[in-house]
Formats: sequence, C-alpha cells, structure tokens
Amino acid sequence: THDRALLGRLATRIVELDRGALTSWPGDYPAFLAKKTAALEEEARHAALFDKKLAQEEAWIRQGIQARRTRNEGRVRALQAMRRERAERREPEGKVRLSLDEGRSSGKLVVEAQHVSHAWGEGETPIVRDLSLRIMRGDRIGLVGPNGAGKTTLLRLLLGQLAPTSGSVRLGTKLEVAYFDQLRETLALDQSVVENLGEGREYIEIAGERRHVIGYLQDFLFSPDRARTPMRALSGGEHNRVLLARLFAQPANLLVLDEPTNDLDLETLELLEARLVEYAGTVLLVSHDRAFLDNVVTSTLVFEGGGRIQEYVGGYSDWLRRRDDRSAPAPKPPKEPKRAPKAKPRKLGFKAVRELEQAPERIETLEAEHVDLVASLSEPAFYTRDAAEQARVHTRIAELARELEAAYARWAELEALRDGAQP
Repeated sequence: THDRALLGRLATRIVELDRGALTSWPGDYPAFLAKKTAALEEEARHAALFDKKLAQEEAWIRQGIQARRTRNEGRVRALQAMRRERAERREPEGKVRLSLDEGRSSGKLVVEAQHVSHAWGEGETPIVRDLSLRIMRGDRIGLVGPNGAGKTTLLRLLLGQLAPTSGSVRLGTKLEVAYFDQLRETLALDQSVVENLGEGREYIEIAGERRHVIGYLQDFLFSPDRARTPMRALSGGEHNRVLLARLFAQPANLLVLDEPTNDLDLETLELLEARLVEYAGTVLLVSHDRAFLDNVVTSTLVFEGGGRIQEYVGGYSDWLRRRDDRSAPAPKPPKEPKRAPKAKPRKLGFKAVRELEQAPERIETLEAEHVDLVASLSEPAFYTRDAAEQARVHTRIAELARELEAAYARWAELEALRDGAQP
C-alpha cells in the first residue's frame, strides 16, 4: 500500500523492494524512514570513498611505460575487480522534480455557491442539498466522502461545468483552471509520452522558460527511450507522472485534483505534497489518502449523507476528532473517590538493594549492545550476510528493546520502594 496512515497504524515490519534487492526493516513506517535515510547516507559515503579509490587506481594504471613495466600484478587484478564492482552498482533511483507554474494571480474570490442543490432527476435523492460556501484565493480544500457520494459532481458544480438543480454558483475573476482528472481523459494511448505532452512541438514553455520536451520529462523520471514509449505500455504510476507533467506544464491559479495520488510512489507523493503546500494558488482536492489530506488541505468539505455537505477547518484527522467529539456521550459526574487506607512503606531487602545498585550498569550494557546492532543495519556489509544471520540480528534487537523496557520499569519500581512509596 501507499497509504502512509494505514502503514503507520498497522505495520510492525516494512519489507522494501529497492533496485532489485528485498530488505526487511523491523519497526513501523516512521522507524523505517529514519533507518532508510541513515542507510542511504552510509551507502553514499561508502560509494564516494570507493569512487575516489578507483580514480586513484585508474590514474596509476595509466602511468607511463616505465611504471607499467614495474607494476604490481596483484594491484592490477584488484583494479579489475573494482571495475566490475563499479559496473554492477545500482545507483539510487532519481527523484521527480516538480515545479508549479502559478500563472497570474486570480481575484480574491474564487468560487461562491449560494443554496446549491443538485439531483439527477425529479424525485431523486439530492447529491448536494442547500450548500452555501465561499472559496477564497489560497484556500486548499479537501473533499471527503465514500465512493459514489458525489465528490466529482460537486467539483463540476463548483467549476460551473454542471448547472445546479437550484441555487447559484459564481466564479471569480482571472481564473486559470488546471483539472487533473480531465487530463486523464485526453491521453492518447497509442501515442508516445512525448507526443501526448508536446502535441507535435519539440519545445514547450514551463513557467516562462523554454524547455525541450524530453528534457522536461526527465524531471518526471522518464528516460529518452521511455519518453518515446506508447502510453498503453506504461504502468499506472507512469500514467500519473505523465498527467502531473501535463498539469504542471500549464499555468494555473486553481488546481483541481481528483484522486491524484493513485499509483504514485511514496517519494513522488511527498514531493507533490510539498509543492502544493508552497503553491500560492487555490486547490480543490479529492483523495482517499488521509495523510495527504492532513498535510495539504486547510479545510475539508465532508459528505455527511442525504446530500448534506459540511465544511470543517483543518484536515481529515481534524474532522475525525470533531465527529468523535459530537458523537461521544456526555461524561457522567465523577463519583467521590473512596479514600484508600494509607499503605505502610515497604522496606527493601538485601537482594533488592543489590539489584537497585546494579540496575544502571545493566541498562548501560543493554543499551550499548542495542546501539551497536541498530548501527550495523546501516552498513552495506550487513546485507551481504546470509538470511539467517540477518534474522538473528533483527530478533536480538527486538529482544533488547523488550529487556530495556522491563529494566527501566524495574529500576523505577525499586527506586520508589527505596524512597518509601508504593510502586
């Protein structure tokens, strides 16, 4: 899954497929991110040292005839092995580079809806019932509701693409709209990525800068060969990267994003989040990605059933808290607590005193072993060990975490007893 909220709540281990290698990372998703970052930094440091050594050896082998007569054959064989290792290295994948062309600034008022209702036929249950709201420049609004609730229909109503059954919608001035989902409908599957983006042009203008189409597509991780591939041969994630490339190639001060996160890898997803947060224009966003909504939107429009749509300040989690607060029963008045009889202080025995004295040293020993083992996970050499040895290290790290938790609890208990309090 690419649902970070779900990963954060449920996962106890992350199994990652990266450059053809499968790695098992113990812990939850935030712990994985920290460990992965450390591992990549260590990998980059190791690669830099290796490349420096390789450059030195290449300079040595290219020396004059006199040097070649006396060169060490063992050193030559070592250089050949280094060349093979360098050729087999799989570099980290690049990151998508996103930049938004914000166009000219829109008017302060973007959309005003007054008592808008909409139903598909007479006697049908309204999809939208008596909705009034104002969307101002710079708002980032998320639409939340179950599948089929009418989120896309509401977008079309707010953009003036669909006339409401009753009520009115007024659009602001100087609007330049880019609609992510409508771009999906215009993709020509038999044409290449270049043809879909350039539409016969070799160069396009991005934020006032003239860019070659293939060069621009490389910002979205399309190699020149892949950029010439027909659209129908691409994966779902590549399709969405093409849509993002088209979206950001046109100036817009109102972005309408209908499920933009489908099939995006996590790094691209996080980069898209960052760009939308920096974006000075207005955003209307439909997504089932809770973390994406929390990180991007400033308010949410929630479909609450029967065509009722309510606006809440904040993201998805803010709405959940307000919903839970409304549905929670009123708290009962607290009962007068019964006074417990005063407990007699317990005195530490000889063994407990000895255990208390040794507790800091034992904790220090456990922590040192834990730190060393966790650090070993960031070393590339660790992943050359056999699977059984890697599993043993992961198991021991988990055991140490449990032992440390128990040791700290016991230390606190003994100190409380020593000070004359109940544990």
